[in-house]
Amino acid sequence: MNKSKNLLVYPVILYPESKGYSVEIPDIDNGTWTQGETIEEALLMAEDVIGIMFEDEIDFPKATGLENLNVEDPNIKTIVSIDIEAYRRNNPKTVRKNVTVPEYLVKLGKRNNINFSATLTEALRTKLGV
Repeated sequence: MNKSKNLLVYPVILYPESKGYSVEIPDIDNGTWTQGETIEEALLMAEDVIGIMFEDEIDFPKATGLENLNVEDPNIKTIVSIDIEAYRRNNPKTVRKNVTVPEYLVKLGKRNNINFSATLTEALRTKLGV
């Protein structure tokens, strides 16, 4: 169901509760669950769970076709999509990384008030096309 390398699309099942909805994402971790008070909130929570589960991943589980999910009334089957690269940009998780660069570049960078972390991040995004 993935149409591009950045867009993840997964089926979800909404289970109406006395207050709100429970949401199952069957293809993630043998069934991952979340909830929301409204359908809109439940679907947003499902998007967020997908983002959290895959923020550090580059390989994603294959999505089951929506037509292959059987649900009983009053449960609802639908899909949730998330642009994983946009999610990563909007929810950055950083790690400390030691790098080695020529001393003269460090001196020039400091003299010009260069943020080395931001510059390296920008260069990596450009180099990796993300």
